[in-house]
Amino acid sequence: MSHRLIKKTFQSLLFLIAILAMVQCKQSNVPEWQERNTQLISEHSLTVRELSELPNNGIDSNLEAGKVKNLNNVDSLELYPGVKAKIFWGTGTMVSVIEMAPNSKIPEDVLSSDHFVFVQEGSINQLIEGKSNTLVNVKREDADGAHSGTPKTEFVYLQKGTKSGVIAGASGAKLLEVSSPLRLDYLQKLGIDNLPNEIMDVKNTQTPNIEPNKVYDLYDFQLTKLADGAHSRLISGRNTQLSFISMDPGSTFPHHIHPEEQMMFVMRGECDEIILDGKAHMSENDVVRLPGNMVHGAYISELGCDALDIFWPARADYSEKERAALAAYHDIIPEGAKPELFIDGTKTEPSLTFSEGPKWMNGKVYFSNMYFDKSWNADPSKSSIVELDPSGDYKNITQGKMQANGLYPYKNGNLIVCDMIGHRVVEMTTEGKVLRVLADKYDGKSIDGPNDVITDAKGGFYFTDPQFTMEPEKSQPGRAVYYVSSEGKITRITEPNEFAMPNGILLSPDGKTLYINNCYDDESWYPVSSEKDNFIWAYDVNEDGTISNGRKFAQLFLTGNVLDRKGKSSSADGMAIDKEGNIYVCTYYGVQIFNNKGVYVGMINLPSFPVSLCFGDDDMKTLYIVSYTKVFKIKTNKEGYINYL
Repeated sequence: MSHRLIKKTFQSLLFLIAILAMVQCKQSNVPEWQERNTQLISEHSLTVRELSELPNNGIDSNLEAGKVKNLNNVDSLELYPGVKAKIFWGTGTMVSVIEMAPNSKIPEDVLSSDHFVFVQEGSINQLIEGKSNTLVNVKREDADGAHSGTPKTEFVYLQKGTKSGVIAGASGAKLLEVSSPLRLDYLQKLGIDNLPNEIMDVKNTQTPNIEPNKVYDLYDFQLTKLADGAHSRLISGRNTQLSFISMDPGSTFPHHIHPEEQMMFVMRGECDEIILDGKAHMSENDVVRLPGNMVHGAYISELGCDALDIFWPARADYSEKERAALAAYHDIIPEGAKPELFIDGTKTEPSLTFSEGPKWMNGKVYFSNMYFDKSWNADPSKSSIVELDPSGDYKNITQGKMQANGLYPYKNGNLIVCDMIGHRVVEMTTEGKVLRVLADKYDGKSIDGPNDVITDAKGGFYFTDPQFTMEPEKSQPGRAVYYVSSEGKITRITEPNEFAMPNGILLSPDGKTLYINNCYDDESWYPVSSEKDNFIWAYDVNEDGTISNGRKFAQLFLTGNVLDRKGKSSSADGMAIDKEGNIYVCTYYGVQIFNNKGVYVGMINLPSFPVSLCFGDDDMKTLYIVSYTKVFKIKTNKEGYINYL
């Protein structure tokens, strides 16, 4: 063989080796799961979308794709003295769960990434360009007869180039930091090799839905429906999106894909996450990274599941859903409107204890001022009925004579009053004089504890009796709803204990539909369970005032502490309705609003559990909301409805 032929053969062999090496290298860059993922995409008829111009900084995630990892198995890093962090990251977003000892510090520095700081426990002083801002976390309090408290999670969004520092409060703090792009300084502290000199960010940023450097409460953000059984509070920055999602017990989310990378971090509850064609159990502090277009889904446990889904880049479809949800909410509650503390009954006279049953009549709000101790023991001698003027002045019209609950305008400018502890419904003047007893017996036996009341156009009225009274032995066979005709005939219109605790009651403006909510259900400490669960129920009203065709109208959100014990107690209480049929219901979670089809519209967040509410003022467009010792009010765009006989 000639020298020239040997040389040519050798060159050809080198070329072939190079080609084989390139092919092998290319194949090695294809993830092992990709082949099965492609098959599943075809099997489930899913549509693949790709996102262009995303940066690749060549930094491997510390979360293996599609593999669940618990936060306890993430290495802990001491960022600064007294400041320890658990850090995980994907392609474009980094999450740091930071424990700060009392009064410890994160020194001021200029941020190299956009940055969210959520206070999960305790408090901090967040320094922004040298200015101190206090951020706190407040846990939900279990409501008792004397007090309640709703949660607060304050956070701030800081953009790249902001000078930031943190000082922990006297009790320390736990923070959730989310940064995009990845923080180079944290990666360096972790000892990651072969880091670039600069971390590239997405080219096509989006408009955030929050302002930088402003302190927010997460609970002030509306829940957006993302799918059946899934609602989320969405927080969007320029390059990433945080979805604080709540998924209903027993709900299912079938196989699906999206082009954005997702990191799912479970905050409460449990689920079986579908990953490709397998299942992985996830509970609190579990995290998983799902690359773009990886097939996934979920089966939610009976506890429900609350999680933080972090999308990189932000999901445009979720932002569009949020805009639509906010438009529906702001059609009812004006943009920027928040509940105003109108009366603080701990600082004014006469003092307020447990406010209930407000109704607007003749330019005033009338409501019950009930007395309970922490164990829900009542005392009529410490209770009253209050007349509140829109100026803020108020007085008792009667006191020490009864422990009333629900009120409603009645004939001749009088009030119909549920004398709950007195086992009767009465007609009362606005000076506090009882004119007559309207109902006190059914089937020859005393009614137990009339709670809420509503009149119809015929002069009759409906009332609920959840038997929420002090006597251990009840007179009636169970909790029920009653109708009293204009002639005084009383009819029980629900079976005893058909509702575990019937509480709030409403009629539609046309009088054709009756709404009843269920306060407690499926609780180990409560004597009755029913199939009414956490729903408002709707019924057709018959000519004689009875009801038929019972159906679920609206599903009420449950709080995490209730879900954790597998209960169904929304603590649904007083309700109001506007002339368009939108319904407003007071619950543990807040004032939940539904349209006249039963579709969830939004939530009014308050610092304590709202007990009851009514429309008022000359235009009937202000909601007055009572909550224990306090009265709040908020303007709406809707005119409230009330039936004046």
